[in-house]
Amino acid sequence: MNERTNDALPVIAAAMGDPSGISPELMARILAEPDLRSAARYVVFGDKRLLDLGIEDSGVDPQVQVVKDGEALPLGDRLVFIDLGNHDPADLQRGKATLAGGKAATENFRRALQFAASGKADAVFFTPFNKAAMRFAYPGYDDEIRFVRDAIGFEGPASEFNVLDKLWNARVTSHIPLSEVASNITQERILRALTLADANLRAAGFNPPRIAVAGINPHAGDGGNFGRDEIETIEPAVKAAKAKGFTVEGPFPSDTVFLRAKNGDFDAVLTMYHDQGQIAMKLIGFDRGVTLIGGFPFPICTPAHGTAYEIAGKGIANLGATRAALSLAIKMAQDGKTKARAAA
Repeated sequence: MNERTNDALPVIAAAMGDPSGISPELMARILAEPDLRSAARYVVFGDKRLLDLGIEDSGVDPQVQVVKDGEALPLGDRLVFIDLGNHDPADLQRGKATLAGGKAATENFRRALQFAASGKADAVFFTPFNKAAMRFAYPGYDDEIRFVRDAIGFEGPASEFNVLDKLWNARVTSHIPLSEVASNITQERILRALTLADANLRAAGFNPPRIAVAGINPHAGDGGNFGRDEIETIEPAVKAAKAKGFTVEGPFPSDTVFLRAKNGDFDAVLTMYHDQGQIAMKLIGFDRGVTLIGGFPFPICTPAHGTAYEIAGKGIANLGATRAALSLAIKMAQDGKTKARAAA
Protein backbone atom coordinates (compact mmCIF):
# COMPACT_ATOMS: atom_id res chain seq x y z
CA MET A 1 0.00 0.00 0.00
CA ASN A 2 2.25 2.84 1.22
CA GLU A 3 6.02 2.98 0.78
CA ARG A 4 8.32 3.37 3.74
CA THR A 5 8.51 6.99 4.80
CA ASN A 6 11.67 6.76 6.94
CA ASP A 7 14.09 3.90 6.32
CA ALA A 8 16.37 5.27 9.05
CA LEU A 9 13.98 4.06 11.72
CA PRO A 10 14.29 0.43 12.81
CA VAL A 11 11.31 -1.90 12.41
CA ILE A 12 10.30 -3.90 15.49
CA ALA A 13 8.24 -7.07 15.12
CA ALA A 14 6.20 -7.33 18.33
CA ALA A 15 4.36 -10.40 19.59
CA MET A 16 1.61 -10.39 22.19
CA GLY A 17 2.43 -12.87 24.93
CA ASP A 18 0.23 -15.00 27.15
CA PRO A 19 -3.28 -13.50 27.10
CA SER A 20 -4.24 -14.82 30.53
CA GLY A 21 -1.73 -12.57 32.26
CA ILE A 22 -0.70 -8.94 31.97
CA SER A 23 0.57 -9.16 28.39
CA PRO A 24 -2.46 -7.44 26.78
CA GLU A 25 -2.21 -4.54 29.23
CA LEU A 26 1.55 -4.21 28.77
CA MET A 27 1.30 -4.24 24.98
CA ALA A 28 -1.40 -1.57 24.95
CA ARG A 29 0.54 0.67 27.30
CA ILE A 30 4.00 0.30 25.75
CA LEU A 31 2.76 0.99 22.22
CA ALA A 32 1.28 4.26 23.46
CA GLU A 33 4.54 5.57 24.95
CA PRO A 34 5.34 8.71 22.88
CA ASP A 35 9.14 8.45 22.92
CA LEU A 36 9.18 4.78 21.96
CA ARG A 37 6.48 5.35 19.39
CA SER A 38 8.62 7.95 17.64
CA ALA A 39 11.84 5.89 17.82
CA ALA A 40 10.77 2.97 15.62
CA ARG A 41 8.12 1.50 13.37
CA TYR A 42 6.14 -1.46 14.67
CA VAL A 43 4.43 -4.50 13.23
CA VAL A 44 2.48 -6.23 16.01
CA PHE A 45 1.14 -9.80 15.84
CA GLY A 46 -1.85 -10.84 17.93
CA ASP A 47 -5.61 -10.79 18.27
CA LYS A 48 -7.03 -7.27 18.18
CA ARG A 49 -9.85 -8.27 20.54
CA LEU A 50 -7.22 -9.09 23.19
CA LEU A 51 -5.42 -5.82 22.58
CA ASP A 52 -8.78 -4.13 23.14
CA LEU A 53 -8.97 -5.85 26.54
CA GLY A 54 -5.52 -4.48 27.30
CA ILE A 55 -6.71 -1.03 26.27
CA GLU A 56 -9.68 -1.40 28.60
CA ASP A 57 -7.45 -2.57 31.46
CA SER A 58 -4.89 0.20 31.02
CA GLY A 59 -7.12 3.06 29.97
CA VAL A 60 -4.61 3.81 27.18
CA ASP A 61 -5.33 3.43 23.47
CA PRO A 62 -2.25 3.31 21.18
CA GLN A 63 -4.40 3.86 18.07
CA VAL A 64 -3.04 1.03 15.91
CA GLN A 65 -3.78 0.56 12.24
CA VAL A 66 -5.36 -2.88 11.96
CA VAL A 67 -4.53 -5.16 9.04
CA LYS A 68 -6.15 -8.55 8.61
CA ASP A 69 -3.82 -11.49 8.26
CA GLY A 70 -2.76 -11.89 4.65
CA GLU A 71 -3.42 -8.29 3.63
CA ALA A 72 -0.61 -6.08 2.31
CA LEU A 73 1.13 -4.03 4.98
CA PRO A 74 0.98 -0.23 4.90
CA LEU A 75 4.68 0.04 5.77
CA GLY A 76 4.61 3.82 5.72
CA ASP A 77 2.63 3.75 8.95
CA ARG A 78 4.40 3.74 12.29
CA LEU A 79 2.18 1.21 14.08
CA VAL A 80 0.54 -1.67 12.25
CA PHE A 81 -1.34 -4.43 14.05
CA ILE A 82 -1.71 -7.72 12.16
CA ASP A 83 -4.92 -9.22 13.48
CA LEU A 84 -4.48 -12.99 13.53
CA GLY A 85 -7.87 -13.50 15.21
CA ASN A 86 -6.41 -16.45 17.08
CA HIS A 87 -8.00 -16.21 20.53
CA ASP A 88 -11.66 -15.60 21.18
CA PRO A 89 -11.98 -13.41 24.31
CA ALA A 90 -14.97 -15.52 25.30
CA ASP A 91 -12.52 -18.38 25.90
CA LEU A 92 -10.10 -16.28 27.93
CA GLN A 93 -9.37 -17.54 31.44
CA ARG A 94 -7.45 -14.83 33.20
CA GLY A 95 -4.94 -16.01 35.74
CA LYS A 96 -4.68 -19.52 34.31
CA ALA A 97 -2.37 -21.26 31.86
CA THR A 98 -4.47 -22.66 29.02
CA LEU A 99 -4.03 -24.44 25.71
CA ALA A 100 -5.83 -21.62 23.88
CA GLY A 101 -3.53 -19.03 25.39
CA GLY A 102 -0.46 -21.09 24.58
CA LYS A 103 -1.56 -21.53 20.97
CA ALA A 104 -2.11 -17.82 20.50
CA ALA A 105 1.20 -16.85 22.11
CA THR A 106 3.22 -19.38 20.12
CA GLU A 107 1.62 -18.30 16.85
CA ASN A 108 2.21 -14.61 17.61
CA PHE A 109 5.86 -15.28 18.45
CA ARG A 110 6.45 -17.52 15.44
CA ARG A 111 4.99 -14.97 13.06
CA ALA A 112 7.08 -12.14 14.52
CA LEU A 113 10.24 -14.25 14.31
CA GLN A 114 9.60 -15.26 10.73
CA PHE A 115 8.80 -11.66 9.80
CA ALA A 116 12.20 -10.59 11.15
CA ALA A 117 14.00 -13.57 9.63
CA SER A 118 12.65 -12.58 6.21
CA GLY A 119 14.42 -9.24 6.55
CA LYS A 120 11.29 -7.17 7.21
CA ALA A 121 12.15 -6.27 10.81
CA ASP A 122 15.36 -5.42 12.65
CA ALA A 123 14.43 -6.82 16.08
CA VAL A 124 11.74 -8.81 17.86
CA PHE A 125 10.02 -7.81 21.10
CA PHE A 126 7.39 -9.77 23.04
CA THR A 127 5.39 -9.42 26.21
CA PRO A 128 5.68 -12.26 28.77
CA PHE A 129 4.89 -15.89 28.02
CA ASN A 130 3.83 -18.63 30.42
CA LYS A 131 5.96 -21.73 29.92
CA ALA A 132 3.22 -24.14 31.02
CA ALA A 133 0.79 -22.69 28.46
CA MET A 134 3.49 -22.78 25.79
CA ARG A 135 4.09 -26.47 26.46
CA PHE A 136 0.37 -27.19 26.15
CA ALA A 137 0.53 -25.84 22.62
CA TYR A 138 4.09 -26.84 21.73
CA PRO A 139 5.11 -30.01 23.61
CA GLY A 140 8.77 -29.65 22.59
CA TYR A 141 9.01 -26.21 24.18
CA ASP A 142 11.99 -26.06 26.54
CA ASP A 143 12.65 -22.34 26.37
CA GLU A 144 12.57 -19.48 23.90
CA ILE A 145 15.93 -20.41 22.37
CA ARG A 146 14.73 -23.79 21.16
CA PHE A 147 11.50 -22.28 19.90
CA VAL A 148 13.36 -19.60 17.93
CA ARG A 149 15.66 -22.23 16.41
CA ASP A 150 12.66 -24.25 15.26
CA ALA A 151 10.75 -21.22 14.00
CA ILE A 152 13.48 -19.81 11.76
CA GLY A 153 15.71 -22.84 11.17
CA PHE A 154 18.78 -21.45 12.90
CA GLU A 155 21.61 -23.72 14.08
CA GLY A 156 24.26 -21.34 15.44
CA PRO A 157 25.13 -20.65 19.11
CA ALA A 158 22.59 -18.63 21.09
CA SER A 159 22.00 -17.70 24.70
CA GLU A 160 19.81 -15.71 27.04
CA PHE A 161 21.25 -12.61 28.70
CA ASN A 162 19.73 -10.79 31.64
CA VAL A 163 20.15 -7.03 31.36
CA LEU A 164 19.61 -4.51 34.12
CA ASP A 165 20.39 -0.96 33.11
CA LYS A 166 24.07 -1.25 32.08
CA LEU A 167 24.79 -4.51 33.90
CA TRP A 168 24.55 -7.81 32.01
CA ASN A 169 24.45 -11.43 33.14
CA ALA A 170 25.46 -14.20 30.75
CA ARG A 171 25.52 -17.88 31.62
CA VAL A 172 27.20 -21.10 30.54
CA THR A 173 24.27 -23.42 31.27
CA SER A 174 20.64 -22.44 31.41
CA HIS A 175 17.48 -24.52 31.67
CA ILE A 176 18.89 -27.80 32.95
CA PRO A 177 18.60 -29.52 36.37
CA LEU A 178 21.08 -28.33 38.96
CA SER A 179 22.34 -31.92 39.28
CA GLU A 180 23.61 -31.73 35.68
CA VAL A 181 25.35 -28.37 35.88
CA ALA A 182 28.86 -29.43 36.93
CA SER A 183 29.17 -32.05 34.19
CA ASN A 184 28.16 -29.46 31.61
CA ILE A 185 30.82 -26.93 32.61
CA THR A 186 33.67 -27.38 30.12
CA GLN A 187 36.39 -25.07 28.83
CA GLU A 188 34.81 -25.18 25.39
CA ARG A 189 31.38 -24.15 26.68
CA ILE A 190 32.79 -21.36 28.83
CA LEU A 191 34.77 -19.99 25.89
CA ARG A 192 31.72 -20.22 23.65
CA ALA A 193 29.62 -18.35 26.23
CA LEU A 194 32.28 -15.65 26.55
CA THR A 195 32.51 -15.28 22.77
CA LEU A 196 28.74 -14.89 22.47
CA ALA A 197 28.60 -12.47 25.42
CA ASP A 198 31.38 -10.31 23.98
CA ALA A 199 29.64 -10.12 20.59
CA ASN A 200 26.26 -9.16 22.03
CA LEU A 201 27.70 -6.63 24.45
CA ARG A 202 29.55 -4.98 21.56
CA ALA A 203 26.32 -4.94 19.55
CA ALA A 204 24.74 -3.05 22.46
CA GLY A 205 27.50 -0.42 22.52
CA PHE A 206 30.12 -1.79 24.95
CA ASN A 207 33.58 -1.50 23.41
CA PRO A 208 35.34 -3.41 24.75
CA PRO A 209 33.01 -5.11 27.24
CA ARG A 210 34.54 -5.96 30.61
CA ILE A 211 33.42 -9.44 31.66
CA ALA A 212 33.84 -11.10 35.05
CA VAL A 213 33.59 -14.87 35.32
CA ALA A 214 32.05 -16.44 38.40
CA GLY A 215 33.23 -19.67 39.95
CA ILE A 216 30.90 -22.58 40.53
CA ASN A 217 31.97 -23.68 44.01
CA PRO A 218 31.77 -21.81 47.34
CA HIS A 219 34.49 -19.13 47.49
CA ALA A 220 35.43 -20.07 43.90
CA GLY A 221 36.80 -23.35 45.23
CA ASP A 222 39.08 -21.72 47.84
CA GLY A 223 42.25 -22.89 46.08
CA GLY A 224 40.92 -26.40 45.63
CA ASN A 225 39.58 -26.92 49.16
CA PHE A 226 35.95 -26.90 47.96
CA GLY A 227 36.38 -28.33 44.47
CA ARG A 228 38.82 -28.07 41.58
CA ASP A 229 36.47 -26.88 38.82
CA GLU A 230 37.89 -23.37 38.99
CA ILE A 231 41.49 -24.59 38.75
CA GLU A 232 41.02 -27.27 36.11
CA THR A 233 38.26 -25.82 33.93
CA ILE A 234 37.19 -22.23 34.53
CA GLU A 235 40.57 -20.51 34.94
CA PRO A 236 42.04 -22.14 31.80
CA ALA A 237 38.98 -20.99 29.83
CA VAL A 238 39.48 -17.43 31.11
CA LYS A 239 43.14 -17.54 30.05
CA ALA A 240 42.12 -18.79 26.59
CA ALA A 241 39.61 -15.96 26.28
CA LYS A 242 42.26 -13.41 27.24
CA ALA A 243 44.54 -14.86 24.57
CA LYS A 244 41.76 -14.20 22.04
CA GLY A 245 41.68 -10.54 23.09
CA PHE A 246 38.66 -10.54 25.39
CA THR A 247 38.66 -8.22 28.39
CA VAL A 248 37.83 -10.88 30.96
CA GLU A 249 38.81 -11.68 34.55
CA GLY A 250 38.10 -14.45 37.03
CA PRO A 251 37.00 -16.81 38.33
CA PHE A 252 35.57 -14.85 41.25
CA PRO A 253 33.39 -16.06 44.15
CA SER A 254 29.81 -15.79 42.95
CA ASP A 255 28.59 -14.29 46.24
CA THR A 256 30.69 -11.13 45.77
CA VAL A 257 31.27 -10.69 42.04
CA PHE A 258 27.92 -9.00 41.48
CA LEU A 259 28.76 -6.41 44.13
CA ARG A 260 31.82 -5.43 42.12
CA ALA A 261 29.86 -5.43 38.87
CA LYS A 262 27.09 -3.35 40.40
CA ASN A 263 29.71 -0.83 41.52
CA GLY A 264 30.99 -0.48 37.97
CA ASP A 265 34.06 -2.74 37.88
CA PHE A 266 32.54 -4.91 35.13
CA ASP A 267 29.91 -4.62 32.41
CA ALA A 268 28.84 -8.25 32.63
CA VAL A 269 29.15 -11.35 34.78
CA LEU A 270 29.31 -14.81 33.24
CA THR A 271 27.77 -17.29 35.66
CA MET A 272 27.86 -21.06 35.47
CA TYR A 273 24.15 -21.77 35.89
CA HIS A 274 20.74 -20.13 35.66
CA ASP A 275 19.86 -19.03 39.20
CA GLN A 276 23.44 -18.12 40.11
CA GLY A 277 22.94 -14.93 38.13
CA GLN A 278 19.17 -14.62 38.03
CA ILE A 279 18.80 -14.29 41.78
CA ALA A 280 21.39 -11.52 41.96
CA MET A 281 19.98 -9.60 39.00
CA LYS A 282 16.38 -9.76 40.18
CA LEU A 283 17.31 -8.65 43.67
CA ILE A 284 19.15 -5.65 42.23
CA GLY A 285 16.20 -4.54 40.07
CA PHE A 286 13.32 -6.91 39.37
CA ASP A 287 11.06 -4.22 37.91
CA ARG A 288 13.63 -3.12 35.29
CA GLY A 289 15.14 -6.41 34.16
CA VAL A 290 15.28 -7.45 30.52
CA THR A 291 15.87 -10.82 28.90
CA LEU A 292 17.81 -10.59 25.64
CA ILE A 293 17.94 -13.68 23.46
CA GLY A 294 21.21 -13.21 21.61
CA GLY A 295 23.11 -15.01 18.90
CA PHE A 296 20.35 -14.98 16.29
CA PRO A 297 20.43 -12.75 13.18
CA PHE A 298 18.41 -10.12 15.09
CA PRO A 299 18.01 -9.22 18.78
CA ILE A 300 15.01 -10.60 20.66
CA CYS A 301 13.97 -8.78 23.84
CA THR A 302 11.32 -9.26 26.52
CA PRO A 303 10.73 -8.23 30.15
CA ALA A 304 12.56 -10.53 32.56
CA HIS A 305 9.46 -11.01 34.73
CA GLY A 306 6.59 -13.40 34.10
CA THR A 307 2.91 -13.14 33.27
CA ALA A 308 1.79 -11.99 36.75
CA TYR A 309 -1.47 -13.95 36.66
CA GLU A 310 -2.39 -12.65 40.10
CA ILE A 311 -2.89 -9.08 38.80
CA ALA A 312 -4.23 -9.85 35.32
CA GLY A 313 -6.99 -7.46 34.31
CA LYS A 314 -6.43 -5.05 37.20
CA GLY A 315 -4.62 -2.36 35.22
CA ILE A 316 -1.76 -2.09 37.73
CA ALA A 317 1.11 -3.79 35.89
CA ASN A 318 4.50 -2.12 36.24
CA LEU A 319 5.75 -0.95 32.83
CA GLY A 320 9.41 -0.59 33.86
CA ALA A 321 10.83 -3.88 32.53
CA THR A 322 8.70 -3.75 29.39
CA ARG A 323 9.93 -0.24 28.62
CA ALA A 324 13.53 -1.33 29.22
CA ALA A 325 13.10 -4.38 26.95
CA LEU A 326 11.65 -2.44 24.05
CA SER A 327 14.24 0.32 24.49
CA LEU A 328 17.05 -2.22 24.25
CA ALA A 329 15.49 -3.81 21.15
CA ILE A 330 15.27 -0.40 19.50
CA LYS A 331 18.85 0.54 20.43
CA MET A 332 20.35 -2.71 19.17
CA ALA A 333 18.24 -2.59 16.00
CA GLN A 334 19.23 1.00 15.31
CA ASP A 335 22.91 0.31 15.97
CA GLY A 336 22.72 -2.68 13.64
CA LYS A 337 21.25 -0.55 10.87
CA THR A 338 23.93 2.10 11.40
CA LYS A 339 26.74 -0.46 11.20
CA ALA A 340 25.20 -2.03 8.08
CA ARG A 341 25.06 1.35 6.35
CA ALA A 342 28.65 2.10 7.31
CA ALA A 343 29.82 -1.23 5.91
CA ALA A 344 27.90 -0.82 2.65
